[in-house]
Amino acid sequence: MYGIFADVVYLCLIKWWTNEANMRKISFFTLLTVIFILSSCASLSRYPGVGRIRRYTISNPQVPAAFDGFRIAFASDFHLESKYKEHHLQNTVRALRDEHPDLLLLGGDYQEGCQYVEPLFAALGQVAPPFGTYAVLGNNDYERCTDEIRRAMQTHGISLLEHELDTLTHDGQHLILAGVANGFDLKSYTISPTERLKEEDYVIMITHTPDYTEDTDITHTDLALAGHTHGGQVTLFGLIVPETGSKYGRRFLTGLNYNTRGIPVITSNGLGTSRKNVRTGARSDVVMVTLKRTETKIEERE
Repeated sequence: MYGIFADVVYLCLIKWWTNEANMRKISFFTLLTVIFILSSCASLSRYPGVGRIRRYTISNPQVPAAFDGFRIAFASDFHLESKYKEHHLQNTVRALRDEHPDLLLLGGDYQEGCQYVEPLFAALGQVAPPFGTYAVLGNNDYERCTDEIRRAMQTHGISLLEHELDTLTHDGQHLILAGVANGFDLKSYTISPTERLKEEDYVIMITHTPDYTEDTDITHTDLALAGHTHGGQVTLFGLIVPETGSKYGRRFLTGLNYNTRGIPVITSNGLGTSRKNVRTGARSDVVMVTLKRTETKIEERE
């Protein structure tokens, strides 16, 4: 509800601001003040720390019948602690449990210090969806605390996929998860983990950076989930984005986009912040995906 309200206010303000008479009445400082106030409103939600839950229904006749209606939660870029604090983490866990996902996927960049690793994964382990929790690492996680993260994941029942596949089985049918290792290290990981799969397989890829979906041939992938960009983190109503975190500019900045081969890529804005503890014009989010075995289409709602 708060998210819809904020979007409406954004649109009204843009319309007001583009009126020439109104532009003469308002100072640049006042405009910036309004922007930051509205960005705070955009952060309000039922679960403080989770700006919104973005919901996608992915319909595809290749979805195995046993996985029709299967619900996947995706959370990324916690950066604990940044602007995102431990009490926000508890709210995130509550949000995830309330969504009743069948599967939880994690997109990397978990910490801003090794002391936060254990409490983060202890909390995320409480979500405990029936088909488990799977994760990849982000660039921050390869720079520091890598061993601590691997140990904490193992302790709390979270499966780490570093350029690996795993198969979920339900009523004799299969859904394949493909986790990308360091997507920025193309010398080591030029070949996608999906390369040897079959066209008839239904495959969900988890990659920290959405750039990997364009940098390499992710053949046989049906859906890719990514993070890293933070939706720009600081934007002017999403119209001006000083930093995208991607070599492709705004192409994979946020939400649903497609790579050159037409594979859908959903990029989460993530939950935490990096460099500066500020987020404006790019609400934090958790992604919920529902798979449907019908004609191909994708629907988005909040």
